[in-house]
Amino acid sequence: MGRDAAGRASSASGARDSGRRSPDPGTGPPEAGPRQPDHSVRLVLWRHGQTEWNVQGRFQGQTDIPLDEVGQQQAERAARLLAALQPSAIFSSDLIRAAATAAPLARLTGLTVTPDKDLRERHGGLWEGLTDTEIRERYPVEHSQWRPPEGETTAAVADRACAAMERIANTLTPGTLAVVVSHGAALRLGAARLLGLPEDLWGAIGPLANCAWSVLGRRRGRWRLIEHNAGTLPEPVLSDDR
Repeated sequence: MGRDAAGRASSASGARDSGRRSPDPGTGPPEAGPRQPDHSVRLVLWRHGQTEWNVQGRFQGQTDIPLDEVGQQQAERAARLLAALQPSAIFSSDLIRAAATAAPLARLTGLTVTPDKDLRERHGGLWEGLTDTEIRERYPVEHSQWRPPEGETTAAVADRACAAMERIANTLTPGTLAVVVSHGAALRLGAARLLGLPEDLWGAIGPLANCAWSVLGRRRGRWRLIEHNAGTLPEPVLSDDR
């Protein structure tokens, strides 16, 4: 209204002062400025489907265990949900349970799965193949510290998984998302590192169910957790490294 009122006043005074020009009657409010570019990217962190060792409660680590029948069905169902997000890329751990989880989404979207060994699960050393009860009995001190003999440290897993996620995010066009298929501990620890959580709070990001996912977004260099444990719930949440 202020501009219209000013225009009428200018026109009236123009009759008395020919040196002043009336505004163009077609002039209206100024157009909104150009929309700011979207510099955000998102990562969908998708845990692999169920395996026989998941059901048995065995520490899988980097042992290359395939999906069981239920895990294959989970991957097919989750892929239909994730395809609706229109991902621009799919990255996966090179372990077979992650690659097989990614495969249905690749078929639905026509995207190629890019393998990345830095998305592998935590190397469990002497714990791989053992149940939690067996680990407690054989390695009570290491179990209390969650430090697998001859395996990776928690910090090492966080470092490599975080680096892989950051590297993947840097390949994306602003406004797009990538699906990252990996494992429980690798995804949780990498996400915690991306979010800048101190080590004593890494457990605040709880474990993912098989074939569930979290969504992280980066904007102006800062990461935030958008969604956690989405997709195929309700299902039992099996602990990390299993």
